[in-house]
Amino acid sequence: MKDKLCHLAIGAALWAVCLSATADLEPLTPLQLGERHPLISQNVSKLIEELHYTRPRLDNSLSSAILDRYLDSLDGNRMYFLARDIAAFGRYRYELDERARNGQLEPVFEIFNTFRERTRQRITHALELVAAEPDFTLNESYRFDRTDLSWPVTEADIRELWRRKVKSDGLSLVLTGMTWEEAGEILTQRYERLYRRVQQLTADDVFETFMNAVAHTMDPHSSYLSPRQSEEYRITMTLSYDGIGASLQLQDDYVTIMNIIPGGPAQIDGRLKPEDRITAVAEGEDGEFIDVIGWRLDDVVQMIRGPGGTLVRLQILPGGTAPGSPQNVIALTRDKVKLEEQAAKKSVEDVLFEGQTYRVGVIEVPSFYQDFAARSRGDEDYVSTSRDVERLIAELEEEGVDGIVMDLRQNGGGHLSEATELSGLFIDRGPVVQLRETRGNTQVLDDPSPSSIYDGPLAVLVDRYSASASEIFAAAIQDYERGVIIGQQTFGKGTVQNLFNLDQVMRGSDNGQLTLTIGKYYRVTGESTQNRGVIPDIELPSLVDTDIVGESTRETALPWDRIEPTRFRAETSLDSSIAVLQNRQIGRWSADPDFNYLRDNVEAFERQREQKSVSLNLETREAENDAMDQERLERENERRIALGLEPAASIEELEDTGSTDEILLTQATRMVAEMASIERGVVTGAESAAR
Repeated sequence: MKDKLCHLAIGAALWAVCLSATADLEPLTPLQLGERHPLISQNVSKLIEELHYTRPRLDNSLSSAILDRYLDSLDGNRMYFLARDIAAFGRYRYELDERARNGQLEPVFEIFNTFRERTRQRITHALELVAAEPDFTLNESYRFDRTDLSWPVTEADIRELWRRKVKSDGLSLVLTGMTWEEAGEILTQRYERLYRRVQQLTADDVFETFMNAVAHTMDPHSSYLSPRQSEEYRITMTLSYDGIGASLQLQDDYVTIMNIIPGGPAQIDGRLKPEDRITAVAEGEDGEFIDVIGWRLDDVVQMIRGPGGTLVRLQILPGGTAPGSPQNVIALTRDKVKLEEQAAKKSVEDVLFEGQTYRVGVIEVPSFYQDFAARSRGDEDYVSTSRDVERLIAELEEEGVDGIVMDLRQNGGGHLSEATELSGLFIDRGPVVQLRETRGNTQVLDDPSPSSIYDGPLAVLVDRYSASASEIFAAAIQDYERGVIIGQQTFGKGTVQNLFNLDQVMRGSDNGQLTLTIGKYYRVTGESTQNRGVIPDIELPSLVDTDIVGESTRETALPWDRIEPTRFRAETSLDSSIAVLQNRQIGRWSADPDFNYLRDNVEAFERQREQKSVSLNLETREAENDAMDQERLERENERRIALGLEPAASIEELEDTGSTDEILLTQATRMVAEMASIERGVVTGAESAAR
């Protein structure tokens, strides 16, 4: 590693000499199968075969899939192994099933040790490349998304691939105004960290990676967590310490946002989204940004954590965009999750429709929560989603609202009992959801309330991040035709997991835990919410790409299916009202500046996400970035002018104000106002269709 002299070097020649000293990375001592690993593997395999919902048999077909998944977990972007390495590993293709069952996992470590050696070779080459500034006038490109490609065949092929990667990494930094010397220093530190991270991996890490390859071959939600390394894969930055309130995961050298925790600083701020990537972190308002690409996950987490009330700034590469695309800076004040922010909340919107003003109540439900400990103690005032919403509905009715929007966007679920109880607030009686378990037993969960408390116009606003319990509620409202579902196809997480503490199973210690899918949810119609989710009655455009986010994007997701429906009866039919709303909205959207702005933003973002390679020509990249900024400015000003507002003079004047969320909510409240007008007889279905 560089000594202090190298860090202080300024001249390009001396700097190049310092870099050459770092390029000779020492080989690592091979890792070996641990003493506990065979028995854990045997028990995990047994639990999977006996208790997983699909009752799988670890056989040759699954063995082949396990090998592919393990290789993808090590080198999913095809940047380290050569094709001949993959061919050599093929001798284990139909052995891993039996080896997982009997604990003979030596090939797993052989593959990993080869990966570590290939990493040493690639990083050594990268450090050599950093010493010389690339020619950014050449018309070259870099394919940054290689997941669908084959592994490089020759050593020359992979060296050329890394030459372009280093050039692309450097160009992303040069585009921010850095000199090559400054960019090279950051790249050197980044690549050294990457190698150091591989150095620090333990036998437990390797074992965990393989056992997750086994578990994830069954479905995406089954997983093995070792006792000491689970934080490497998923850090929940909330509850036990001050942070930003987000779940993070390391993906292809990027610390990636997996989930936003309800009630945390990130959720309250609203700008940070799942799939966003953190590229740099700065402390306070004036702290210098530190590049964190290639860092260990726990090291990045330590930087983001800090005392409550202090500021941390994150440099964000939006999810789905190419490396080197324009990045955002998000400043967040660290804090613990606030229960009052996690709780459901209400607001009232005045909506002008057909010359009349309608009052529409909005209830935002960030999660299906319940203070289980307080309820178990017998506390009468324990906190829960259904209790809070019941209170809010009563308050809204006192305020004279004409209809209600239940906003479940980005609600990832929570307590199943809260989903059934919340559904019961809107339906008189009957079943809410069916639960089918591993051995085929089906349990019907009924509405626990004797009657509904609200029977007025109702819309449920959902998006791709509405999952699990959110989907149970939305499906029940839709099946009973109690309200209109508006927004985007939901996530499609219709499976049930159980946590097995392996210390209890094996009567030992330090064995980790297994999360296993043991059931599926079904609607009262018999259709599953798994994979397909809930399809809205009226769809709205969204910046969330359903080809990237959602259960259906996961290779091993369990399929959609159906079982026998249970007996239920919808009180009324909403078909005619939905048809009216659809016809009216089509005409209204074409003249709505906000809606057109949202639709144009979605189209622009989709074009960016389709990009799998980037130009390595500096002028071309600058022109592309300038063009994206100019397009964004034009879209915003077209909207402002149509709304009678002053246009912005430059991109710097634009702020991310969360207008997308507001636009979608406005559409939902308008539809509820129209539902109220139909109910009043102000606009009949025939009149609406004729206009």
